[in-house]
Amino acid sequence: MQVRELMNSNVISISPDESTALAARLIARHNIGALPVCADGGELRGVVTDRDIVLRCIAAEEDPAQMPVKNIMSRGLSTISPDDDVRTASHVMSDKQVRRLPVVEQGKVVGMLSLGDLAVSSSCDMEASKALSEISENIRRP
Repeated sequence: MQVRELMNSNVISISPDESTALAARLIARHNIGALPVCADGGELRGVVTDRDIVLRCIAAEEDPAQMPVKNIMSRGLSTISPDDDVRTASHVMSDKQVRRLPVVEQGKVVGMLSLGDLAVSSSCDMEASKALSEISENIRRP
């Protein structure tokens, strides 16, 4: 099964210069855990997660209304192609310790694939289970 069959193609993104407060509102409004951070042309620059907001802004006692997303976003991301097999995505998630992967085609974000997307597919439940187990195992290691 290809990534394009499971990915969420209704991507909500944010620009690097927008505020962390806006990112938090978008994450809450759309009930998602991460936003791709994209340049004007749609090129992926990073991802901002609910965890990034809490740890890099709120816990650091920064003002979310004044803090640009580019200052707290995660960089150096792993991505996947919509034509890749979902087992490849599962392996990337396990190896990189991530629960979400931006799906990129011709340099632009075309979707997001989450561990949850893998889990709801009966043909991928073993891959999702294995990925979650490996992610969780590595988090517990000192």
